[in-house]
Amino acid sequence: MIDTSTHTLPGNTRHRELVDEVATTALGRQFAGALQGGGLVVYLHGDLGAGKTSFARALLGALNVGERIKSPTYSLVEGYEAQGRPAWHLDLYRIADPGELEWLGLDALADPAALVLVEWPERGRGALPAADMVIDMAYAGAGRQATLRPLTARGRQVLARLG
Repeated sequence: MIDTSTHTLPGNTRHRELVDEVATTALGRQFAGALQGGGLVVYLHGDLGAGKTSFARALLGALNVGERIKSPTYSLVEGYEAQGRPAWHLDLYRIADPGELEWLGLDALADPAALVLVEWPERGRGALPAADMVIDMAYAGAGRQATLRPLTARGRQVLARLG
């Protein structure tokens, strides 16, 4: 069963109930459609297993990156080309200090045309570009929930297109 119910919260924040992984995948695909050609930095927060990687894989898959979408749990960062623009997926779970990110060459993340998805962004504080959107994913009974909070005009545009 796919539940894509949306609740609008104060400040243009949206809340989505995700009853299963199919619903999380659907949200990732819908989010990809809402990007409409611009870059975006998205911080993905949530406990282990809350759906961050499933969301990111669905989003990247919907952008037709044309290759196997790997989890960056061990590599820390995976790069793709998505519709002629760079796309980056970072998983900073294994980072103990933001200074450890210096050797990764994160300068490419500053490209305004790039899509940047960051799991565990709090572990890279100060070394990452500022977020346009924050997505908080959490357990909710047998399912999950996602709260989408735009932080910039670009983030608000994507959220408005997402509906």
